[in-house]
Amino acid sequence: MSKQSIGSRREAIDPKSDIAIQVRDLHKTFQLPTERAWGLKQAIFNRLKGVKGFTEQKVLDGINLEVKKGEFVGIVGRNGSGKSTLLKIIAGIYYPSAGDVWINGRLVPFIELGVGFNFELTGRENVYLNGAMLGFSNAEIDAMYDDIVEFAELKDFMDQKLKNYSSGMQVRLAFSIAIRAKGDILILDEVLAVGDADFQKKCNDYFESLHGKQTVILVTHSMENVLKFCDRAVMIEGGKIVSEGSPSKVAKAYEGLWK
Repeated sequence: MSKQSIGSRREAIDPKSDIAIQVRDLHKTFQLPTERAWGLKQAIFNRLKGVKGFTEQKVLDGINLEVKKGEFVGIVGRNGSGKSTLLKIIAGIYYPSAGDVWINGRLVPFIELGVGFNFELTGRENVYLNGAMLGFSNAEIDAMYDDIVEFAELKDFMDQKLKNYSSGMQVRLAFSIAIRAKGDILILDEVLAVGDADFQKKCNDYFESLHGKQTVILVTHSMENVLKFCDRAVMIEGGKIVSEGSPSKVAKAYEGLWK
């Protein structure tokens, strides 16, 4: 059963199973344009010449992964290894070229923090806008508004337009809203690196509080975070899983890539 509909994905695993995410023989290939056809005549000429106008880039090549409920799993790898693509397929942002992804529970992705923000609106207005995108009613946002602002440490800035915020302030606000979305499975792409040192500590404390309570997948370059938070880790290189096991084992393999 493929990942073409959310309904089919959720039915693929028995809800009573201890499996939260199952990935089988996952492949992803992107088509990168190389030559543009100017007009129909050129397009026909290119086809007759056998010119495709694109090259294929294989990003994932047969990924198999199983994550149990309550596990905190780290995914590491060099830039371009395919780890973020894997996360986006699991989150439903990309479709796989081949293979299956099954999800058992409600998934909340922390991948593109602040997606949907309107920079011409105030911080306050963006809380309600972003909250609505996460499925909250106005009454629910009213009830959590003060907590969002307090966590983001932006009390004195909420009536300013978002375009006047620094990038760090924007991320802090987005993160403070996003963590209100309660899910069974959290997908994180380097969000532990948001804000200054004090705010990062808040983020770390928050994720420590999730340990054993929710299923978490973290994509990161930080072996410190892998060792600190994760129960298990995998390393991707060239679109394949090349190391899997304890955080210390995978951290050692990752560090070996740079020797």
